[in-house]
Amino acid sequence: MILGLLISLAAPRIIGRTDEARVTKARSDIRALEEGLNLYRIDSGNYPTTEQGLDALVHKPTSGREPRKWRDGGYMERIPLDPWNGEFLYASDGKSYVLRSLGADGEEGGEGFDADIDSRDF
Repeated sequence: MILGLLISLAAPRIIGRTDEARVTKARSDIRALEEGLNLYRIDSGNYPTTEQGLDALVHKPTSGREPRKWRDGGYMERIPLDPWNGEFLYASDGKSYVLRSLGADGEEGGEGFDADIDSRDF
């Protein structure tokens, strides 16, 4: 009974922290992807296009504008999923990019933990 009482008191705090941790993880993953994108740009002169996607950080692009140089082994070992097991969304014209996670609800927009996490916001 005492254990049940302790769990009922601690559970709301732990659940709230889990959501906060996921948002922090998503921001951290976006920053890591940005580092890879910036290294790609230094070597290639541009960011991967939307068509090439984030996969260009792992595998040399074979379509669209091919990079001038491409680091053997790529710029990342793999592209992570966001903390809610969704893919990070990437759009680029080669000169700039937008990178984001759709948050906890996996849908555009939202508030609180459901809000999109966008690289332009930090």
